[in-house]
Amino acid sequence: MKLKQKLLITAMVIGIFVCMLDTTVMNIALPAIQTGLNVKLSTLSWALNIYTITFAVLTIPLGKLADIYGRYRFYIIGLIAFALGSIISGFSLNISMLIIGRGIQSIGAAIVFPASMNIGISESSMSQRKVTLTILGITQGMASALGPTIGGVITQFLGWRWVFFINIPLLIMALILCLKTLNFKNEVRFPAKIDWLGMLLSMIMLFSLTLGLIQGRSWGWHSFAILGLFSSSIISLIIFIFVERKAKSPMIPMELFQNSQFTGAVLSVVLSGIFLIAVQVIMPTFFTTILDKSELVAALMISPVSLMIFIWSPIGEH
Repeated sequence: MKLKQKLLITAMVIGIFVCMLDTTVMNIALPAIQTGLNVKLSTLSWALNIYTITFAVLTIPLGKLADIYGRYRFYIIGLIAFALGSIISGFSLNISMLIIGRGIQSIGAAIVFPASMNIGISESSMSQRKVTLTILGITQGMASALGPTIGGVITQFLGWRWVFFINIPLLIMALILCLKTLNFKNEVRFPAKIDWLGMLLSMIMLFSLTLGLIQGRSWGWHSFAILGLFSSSIISLIIFIFVERKAKSPMIPMELFQNSQFTGAVLSVVLSGIFLIAVQVIMPTFFTTILDKSELVAALMISPVSLMIFIWSPIGEH
């Protein structure tokens, strides 16, 4: 790889890192944030939920819009939005301000994450794409796994506000690298009609599924609201598949799933993500609230998960 390409990949790595880091970095700091803002844990949980829901719902639509209107410009907008959200979250005086900041963060993440993958792959030659995908993939897993560890160490020594402020220097670095390496004048775009119906259906499906999974325990798994959300998600998925098969410019080409390798890879990524996030979200809270461990001790107890990802991900490539 040439130096310019290495710097570009570094910018994409930073983008993916901060997006995935913020899916788990806040969990271990919840007790400290709860005390600092004097808020109930049930209310504070929405600062987590807003990021997860918005990130899940908007990633596909915003990724598609970036392809049509320019990935480079969208990427810059995403970095700025994420930085703005991080600043608002860090300076939060109340729970409303924190939720707004996290919401803005998640919009930035929904732009940066898919754009990082697409730019990284498109800017690599065919012979180098395997290496690029490996680097970006490992970064994605490592960031999620390291979130509680980093969050615990930062909260213990710097305070919970720095869980958000830590993003700022990384985002500034990514922004500078992008402005130096991306060719905005000759940016390749992918002219296509926007599949508005498919976009709306995907948003309804992901919103209903994510909200149902998050609130299932609080609202009751057999409650009308949760059953309604899951039903809405299933119906939206069925209609989405039907619409995408007929669409001239589908958001997700359904023929991809005829490839068994692609389908298997998607299932592996989804299942591994579910189990990883489950461990990284539940365990830090268990250590700090039930076992009454400090943020630092809880972070160290989570560290073996991160270590295993670091060891086995490169091996899995071969």
